[in-house]
Amino acid sequence: MCGIAGYSLSATSRVERTLAAQALLAGIAERGADAVGYACRAPGGPLEIHKQRSGASALLDQVAVPEDVTEALVHVRDYTKGHPRIEANNHPIRHGAVVGVHNGIIFNDDELMTAHGFERAEPNMTVDSEAIFALAESAGGDASALEELRGSMATAWLDERLRETVFLARGVGRPLWTGAGRHELFFASTKAALDVVEGTLRLKLRKREVAEGTLVVVAGGRELERERFRPNRDFEERQLPAVRAPHEGRSCLKQLAALAAL
Repeated sequence: MCGIAGYSLSATSRVERTLAAQALLAGIAERGADAVGYACRAPGGPLEIHKQRSGASALLDQVAVPEDVTEALVHVRDYTKGHPRIEANNHPIRHGAVVGVHNGIIFNDDELMTAHGFERAEPNMTVDSEAIFALAESAGGDASALEELRGSMATAWLDERLRETVFLARGVGRPLWTGAGRHELFFASTKAALDVVEGTLRLKLRKREVAEGTLVVVAGGRELERERFRPNRDFEERQLPAVRAPHEGRSCLKQLAALAAL
């Protein structure tokens, strides 16, 4: 069980970029402590990735997001496949032009990589999530490509070929919520994480759970379109508790309160 979160902001949004990322990270911190990371991108700028092998509490006060950033991804990891000692296995994961985060387990990742002739981004990578982003890069955001994945999934990614665009997708077995403001759209694994954002940033968000089998395309802080796909349900998965690192959640919320007061 992992946690994913992020945002798409209008260039006119007055939201403090770093504090927004910290609020999202604190909101999902309880969902994993094997690794943590975030990615961000400003219009016309490079896509920056920061990650480390630790819980969120060790990174929270070091998060630094430039104030011209309009897209961000956040992740905490409770790993299943792909040991966190190999940095490339930790999220955000890059495959070619696509950088993404994932919560869930993909069971047919090796089969898909072989069938499509995809090469691992780095020789030692074994993380199952890479198959999602390899398909996303190949298909260019076509939702039907996600039907090839067998396993549980809530995911988000950025594509360097498509500026100012964030893709969100929910397959089966994992939650995903969006929260829309006037010039902002946040997303997270749980509604509770969006509540943390509201309280920290003093925003009012319209919260909505993303339905299973849905791809959402977001840009400039607003939803552009939703596309349906038929997720593969032919798998069995051992159920894990959503809260995997309660100490991380408590610690990060305490840290966040102090950071927000500065």
